[in-house]
Amino acid sequence: MSRKRKIAIGAGVLVVLAVVATSLGGRDGDEVGVRVEEVGRRDLVARVTATGHVEPKTSIDISADVSGRIVQLSVEEGDDVEEGQLILVIDPARFEAAVDRAEAALSDAQAREAQARGSYQQAQRDWDRIRQLKEAAEGMLTETEFEQARTEAEVQQALAESARYGVNMARAGVREARDNLAKTVIEAPMSGRVTRLNVERGETAIVGTMNNPGSLLLTIADLSVMEAVIEVDETDIPEISIGDSTLVTIDAFRGQEFFGRVTKIGNSSIRPRSQLQSSSEQAIDFEVRITLENPGVDLRTDLSATADVVTAVRPDVVAIPIIALTLMDPSQFERIPVEGEEVQQGEDGSSGETGEGSANSTAAAEPIEGVYVLDGDRVRFRPVEVGIAGDNYFEVLDGLDEGETVVSGTYQAIRELEDGALVSVEGQGDQNGPAGAGNSEG
Repeated sequence: MSRKRKIAIGAGVLVVLAVVATSLGGRDGDEVGVRVEEVGRRDLVARVTATGHVEPKTSIDISADVSGRIVQLSVEEGDDVEEGQLILVIDPARFEAAVDRAEAALSDAQAREAQARGSYQQAQRDWDRIRQLKEAAEGMLTETEFEQARTEAEVQQALAESARYGVNMARAGVREARDNLAKTVIEAPMSGRVTRLNVERGETAIVGTMNNPGSLLLTIADLSVMEAVIEVDETDIPEISIGDSTLVTIDAFRGQEFFGRVTKIGNSSIRPRSQLQSSSEQAIDFEVRITLENPGVDLRTDLSATADVVTAVRPDVVAIPIIALTLMDPSQFERIPVEGEEVQQGEDGSSGETGEGSANSTAAAEPIEGVYVLDGDRVRFRPVEVGIAGDNYFEVLDGLDEGETVVSGTYQAIRELEDGALVSVEGQGDQNGPAGAGNSEG
């Protein structure tokens, strides 16, 4: 084969390859592969999910009111107790001695009161006699003697009152000593179960002070009513209301769901902002309490739990996949004019507004929220107004009608799409069949 013939054949091959490459490149560059889904009606449920733990609605931490060695312990952890049942006894010897001292001090104060009362009565009688003599015979008593008798009566009256107050103080001391003695015997303040026992017989119970929390002896809880205590982010708190129904799952009971209702929402964050500013943790969480209704199993305190709080329910509403919703810069969106509508051209040749209230106005600074609607082999951006968000779908309030087809994937394809882009349909986004009345997210 001649050299010229080889060159001609090689050139031809290059031309063919260039044409094929150009054709493939043009297809890949012009068409975007997307998944689509038909707009239908669904039952939507909006949820707020948070984690926490299980604890009794009512529990009491029992601490010692007096310090001393525990000489009797009548319960063990896990025991059921009745209100008024003996739990433990602190060594009473020191407090019995204090009662004896207080009673002796009371007797002494009463004796002093009797002596002061007798002195006052004697001084009062002397004063009465001197006053009568002064009135009967002028000049028999000097003014100094008269004033001394009156002053002595007043002094003895004040001493008698002081002695009476001393008796009251001594009586108060006796009551205090007896009260401290009574506190050495600790009884159950309510019926329930001992869920935590922190002491043993022979240990010393310590009273709490300002800088010392003291000894936590034990905890008694009423396990008949249990709560799930969850931590909810500040952005979700406005969605939750008292009475919202809730499904709770507990790690210890896999495969079971427990129904409950929100009964309390914290008015302040769990960790104050002043503490967060000095640490690396910046999350603001609020405590939400959910009362479990008839759990049907024996729950224990501190079990890990996850709660789905149902904040809104929308039956049979027009819905679109969450992934289909996107944002577009107002300056990049050109509204498609309806038939017969003239499009005003700007000085740069771009289409302007078609009339008052045009959707492609660039005055708004906020991005436009919408979806891409399939129009033949192209897509058109359509602004929409959405309501609640279910697990996988948004409620559509305005902008779309049932039966229209929207782009539902992929996420990367939706990000790369532009208004009027050429697309090729690669699959249906709804893997469970076409959307329609009666479909639900579960």
